[in-house]
Amino acid sequence: MLPAQIEVNIDKTAVRQYIERRLDEEIRETLWLIDLDKMADLTCMSKRWLEDVITCDMRMRAIEIKKNRKRWWPYRQAFEIISEITNEW
Repeated sequence: MLPAQIEVNIDKTAVRQYIERRLDEEIRETLWLIDLDKMADLTCMSKRWLEDVITCDMRMRAIEIKKNRKRWWPYRQAFEIISEITNEW
């Protein structure tokens, strides 16, 4: 009987990207509210751009939650509205 030789080549960067993508999906499912910082992270847009273009939109203002100077938006609704706004471009 001949000994079997098996080689497995693993692309570490591909595995890392896959794991990060899955973690991002899981985190998004558990988010309830987001602030401007998290919105900037999730959309890869600057906070200033979000302030000037996205959060001043009436649809985003309608779902905005304020307490003193802090602002939050419900994640799922904000995601849908941002998608609508960007699709209009």
